Amino acid sequence: MTEKKIITVFGATGQQGGGFARAVLADESSAFTVRAVTRHPDSDHARELARLGAQVVQADMDDPATLGAAFEGAYGAYLVTNFWEHMSAEREKTQALALANAAGHAGVQHAIWSTLEDTRACIPVDDPRMPVLQGSYSVPHFDAKAEADQFFTDAGVPTTFLRTTFYWENLLGAFSPQRGEDGTLQLVFPMGTSRLSGIAVDDIGRTALALLERGTDLIAATVSIAGEHLPLADMAAALTEAVGVPVQYRPLTPDAFRALGFPGADEAGNMFQFYADCEDRFTTARDLDAVRELNPQLQSFGTWLTAHADELRAAWS
Repeated sequence: MTEKKIITVFGATGQQGGGFARAVLADESSAFTVRAVTRHPDSDHARELARLGAQVVQADMDDPATLGAAFEGAYGAYLVTNFWEHMSAEREKTQALALANAAGHAGVQHAIWSTLEDTRACIPVDDPRMPVLQGSYSVPHFDAKAEADQFFTDAGVPTTFLRTTFYWENLLGAFSPQRGEDGTLQLVFPMGTSRLSGIAVDDIGRTALALLERGTDLIAATVSIAGEHLPLADMAAALTEAVGVPVQYRPLTPDAFRALGFPGADEAGNMFQFYADCEDRFTTARDLDAVRELNPQLQSFGTWLTAHADELRAAWS
């Protein structure tokens, strides 16, 4: 029996990395196996990955000295940072640099770096439409990842740059419908009639696995993915039908959304404004037919809703 190639997975106990780890572990015929990296190997999520067959190791991208062992002997890597944990673009870039240097030093043969567009190509920092954040960014968690792309090139890491988008799982958490004053559930996003590109985290994982399975074909390529592009009013209607609870779309202006004042409101407001104002270039970059060629199981929003209706009901009750 051929020994499986190790893929080191950062963020393995989170949404994206977890989706990738599950995709590998669910495919018994895969040529790969998972080394799941976490700061908390005794957590429930880590224990579940171990039960599914992953090797769980402890490391911290804020502590570069811990990263070498995580990459040792690995063929590939799935690399993702979590801006929302600390909301610092500079810290995110520092983490990405540490990952790139460690992967390059270890001789990783194929890395998938989860990245995003530089929004300043569409909305420069001198554009009065939105405030400049953290000194030099339009949407820090986009722009910092885009700047970090160069770290992997400079470190000599053979990398596929995977540009993701809004997770539908956010509707179960940070961006779930809010109760209006009249008690109705409302999607409160500043996007007007523009389409939001969304995807299921499991499809990010399956698509990333397909990129690794393609071997060297897509090294140095940028692959932009989504599951469907939908106006928020259509998403609200689909949620209403699937969950059986009325959900309305209440569009705000970007300034009104930023003024909501919750932690990260400026960041999220700028993000949604970017999605809306740069809709054509963002959605065009995400050719759904091309994504489906890589991942034939790609879910539409309706398919995802059917699978998660009970979770949504429970989350909103």
